Formats: sequence, C-alpha cells, structure tokens
Amino acid sequence: MHVNRRHLLGVSAASAAGALAVAPDAARAATLASVLGRDVTQYGVRPGSPDDQTRALQRAIDEAARAQVPLALPPGVYRTGTLRLESGTQLIGVRGATKLIFNGGASMLVGEDAHSVGLTGITLDGRDIPLPARRGLIHCIGGRDFRMIDCEITGSGGNAIWLDQVSGDISGNIITKTAATAVVSFDAQGMIVSRNTITGTNDNGIEILRTAIGDDGTLVADNRIEDIKAGPGGSGQYGNAINAFRAGNVIVRGNRIKNCDYSAVRGNSASNIQITGNSVSEVREVALYSEFSFEGAVIANNTVDGAAFGVSVCNFNRGGRIAVVQGNIIRNLLPKRPIGTAPDDDAGIGIYVEADSSVTGNVIENAPSFGIVAGWGKYLRDVVISGNVIRNAFAGVGVSVVDGAGTALVNNNMISDTPRGAVVGLDHARAITTDLSTEGAQRFAQVVIGTNAVRR
Repeated sequence: MHVNRRHLLGVSAASAAGALAVAPDAARAATLASVLGRDVTQYGVRPGSPDDQTRALQRAIDEAARAQVPLALPPGVYRTGTLRLESGTQLIGVRGATKLIFNGGASMLVGEDAHSVGLTGITLDGRDIPLPARRGLIHCIGGRDFRMIDCEITGSGGNAIWLDQVSGDISGNIITKTAATAVVSFDAQGMIVSRNTITGTNDNGIEILRTAIGDDGTLVADNRIEDIKAGPGGSGQYGNAINAFRAGNVIVRGNRIKNCDYSAVRGNSASNIQITGNSVSEVREVALYSEFSFEGAVIANNTVDGAAFGVSVCNFNRGGRIAVVQGNIIRNLLPKRPIGTAPDDDAGIGIYVEADSSVTGNVIENAPSFGIVAGWGKYLRDVVISGNVIRNAFAGVGVSVVDGAGTALVNNNMISDTPRGAVVGLDHARAITTDLSTEGAQRFAQVVIGTNAVRR
C-alpha cells in the first residue's frame, strides 16, 4: 500500500500543535519535548533545583547532539557552570520561562569548532560574575551556522556574546546589563545581527571587528540599542552603539539608537560601509562616523536629533576617502558655546567631509558651529556640497582655503540664519574670510561657489 509520508508528517505536526494549544503548562512542555526531540529531564536534570546541574546538563547536551536531535528545556531555573556546545547542539526553551543561572567559570556556554548550533527561547543570567578579558557569557570560536533566536542575556560580567570566525544569525534577542559589550564578532564568516534589543552596556553595543583590514559583510539591521556607556574611558574606542573596525562591506541599517557616550555608528578603517535609515538621538560625540583608512562610505537617509557632531567622514591623511552623505536630517546639535559666538572645533557641526565626497540633499538645523565643513587644513580634495538646506547655524558652509587645500564646489544650497556667513573660508576650525557668497567677496581658485539661496 502506498503511504503519503508528507501527508502523515503534516497530520503529525497538526496533532502536536493541537495538543500544545490545549495542554496545561507542564503537559505542554512535555508534549513540546516529545515532538521536538529529547527532554532534558530524562537525564536527571531538575527544573527549579537549588543544586548545580552542570554535569547532568552536559550529559544531556552531548547525547542529544550525538543523536542530532533538539534538547528541550521545560520552564524553570537551571543552575550551571560552563557547558560545552558540540556540533549539532540545539537547545530549545520556553521564552521568558526557561532560565540558566550562572554559577561561575570562564563562560556559561562554550563552542569550539561547533557547527549548526542553535539556541532558542532561553534566558541566561550571568549574575554579574566577572568574566576573564576577551570572553563572553556565550563564547564561540570557529563554527558555521551558529543561531541564537528569541533568547535573553542579562547580567553578564564581561561580554554577553563573543564570536570568533563564526557564521550565523543573532536575531530577536534581549541583552541587558552587560559589563562590557553585548555582541562581539571577530573575523566573521557571514553574520547577521538583527532585531535585537540591547540596553545598558559598559563598553559598546555591537562590535564588528577584524584582526586585519578585509572583507567582512556583516549585516547589522533593525536593532534597538540604548544606554551605552564608555566605562573604560578612551577617545572613542568605547561608548558606541555599533562599532565596525577594519571590517569591509558592513551594512548598518534601520537601527534605533539612543543615549550613547560616543557614537551611534562608528566605522574605523571599514571600507564600503553603508550606514542607512538609522534613527539616532542623544549621542555625545559624532553620531555617524567613518574614519581612518577606508575607501567608500554611504551615509544616507538617517535622522540625528541631538549630538555633538552629526556626520564625520575624515582622516584623508590616513587614506580615508570616497563618500556619499545624502538625504540625512541632522538637528539640535549640542552647543559648547551659544550660537552667534566663535564655534568650538569639536562640537556643533552638522556634516564634515574631506576627500572625494558628495554631500547632497541633507537638512541641517540648529548647528552651534557650522552646518557643513569641507576639509581640515590641506586635507581637502574634490568635495561637492549641493542641494542642502541649512538653517540656524553659526556659519552655513565652511571650506578650507589654506595653501595646499584641494577643490570644493558649493552650489544650489538653501542657507538661512547664519550670522557668521553662508559660505566662509577656513584655516582648520577657524573662519578667516568674510562671507564668500556675497558680491565682491574675496575669491579662491579652489572654492567654486555657484548659485546658492541665502536668507540673512
């Protein structure tokens, strides 16, 4: 007799779903385990026990991984030390109800060259127990297709997640109260970090790092990141919501970022970075940053409301070049001195660029220093500033005019309420000319000023 296996599987899945829908909590957990794979309680693990259950949990993990079946953890608290994740480990809990409590060790969950590892619906509580340097509560070195979905990590005494040469997906998780960084990825082999909520870290929110400059391609999308402190201090290494270092072709898009000691997104030596469609508020340094040895940055369609700097694309002296800064709304920049007095060189600038860059279609409002600046001393080459709206700034556009500075085109912008001038020449951070947009103003061969609409 011919048996339609696909039909039987469908009936089985439907029956299981029906059973789960009507069963009470305990029975539902047992049914879930029987449908998905092994039940951890079969190995002597007891939810809610005050005892350390590391040994029994490890045995359950090893045997389920060896059999290539998921291991279900019913609701309850499980106290444990370090657990090893082997290839094929699939731990499945009940979101918000299955909790692993850390009893100490270098990390709670460790994978070394472990492939196809999955964590779903599990809460990990690190109890603020200090971890060694360069460790995470979850710590994976090498491994293809590591997936952590709909989990929670709280109270990590170091990094929450540390990945090195790993590919996979970190999505839909909640990470709170982290003593260092929520997610660290070194030398990724193809990572997605998306739809996570990250609050209260002491170093950074998400770090995408490489040991040497090279292609990375990590996608960082649709995360909510708030309250990021620069606990160790420094000059920008810490206090960033998202930090890409030496990592090429990283895409940072659609993130909601609020309250950072330094930057919302910081690309350092990160070529071809795309920073698009992010919502940023309350950051105390440069909101969106591309710096040092990079070639290629797209910073587009972001909103920045409250920062010391809006956008900075800099370090032509280190090879930083090629950028498009387009369609951003940047406003309410943080003053260090009142509008109408001499500006500081480290606060209140809407957009700053240096080399081989186009700045178009941005709206900048309430900038205590300059709306847009092109160049730092002689470090200026081939910049176009066109089609922008700048209002209520100390000066509208500042362009370096010192000896050795390259060419900038300033054309077709709408500039209003800029007491120092619509377009002025700069010697580094200092305005040294009258308004170059007025009739009879001094001209500089390298500054091409077209038709700008200026309202004084």
